Amino acid sequence: MTSQLHDHVGVSDPFLAEIVLQHEIEKFVYLEALMLDDRRFEEWLDLFSDDVHYWMPTRSVRYEREAHKEHSAPDEVAHFDENKRGLEERVTRLRSGMAWAEDPPSRTRHLFTNVMVEAGDEPDSYQVRTNFLLYRGRLQREVDIFVGVREDLLRRSPEAEHGWLVARRKVTLDQTVLLAKNLSVFF
Repeated sequence: MTSQLHDHVGVSDPFLAEIVLQHEIEKFVYLEALMLDDRRFEEWLDLFSDDVHYWMPTRSVRYEREAHKEHSAPDEVAHFDENKRGLEERVTRLRSGMAWAEDPPSRTRHLFTNVMVEAGDEPDSYQVRTNFLLYRGRLQREVDIFVGVREDLLRRSPEAEHGWLVARRKVTLDQTVLLAKNLSVFF
């Protein structure tokens, strides 16, 4: 990873360049969490590329010999499988007053840890793996906790307000069975 970095972060020392990049990406991850928790969804949408693929495969319990079948494939059923337009439509619906599952709105807290960054296949792209815990409280007594991992492809973008765009996001929940009444929150 360090061989490509020093040109992009303006630091000639490869070790220092890696630290600067890690810091930049962690700040981006935390900014996204803040936007989601503050319900700044329109700003949040600006963090995604126009060609984004945002999906959450289903998960099943498998014996070790079938471990490769634990998660649904991209062309199989998923909890959600969206592009930028689909995300925009979800935000529009949330703002319409017609999204009964979010009226009154949920309170969320996105916690991220173990941010791992690796160089992507293309210049200025990075694979970012992040563990998360998402707390959602709704009404008086409804509480949902989602735990899992996000695997993102981030692209450096000088045109983007915050310098980065999410080009791909795969959300994998640790839970096999979801007890939440809906998946109306963003991950």
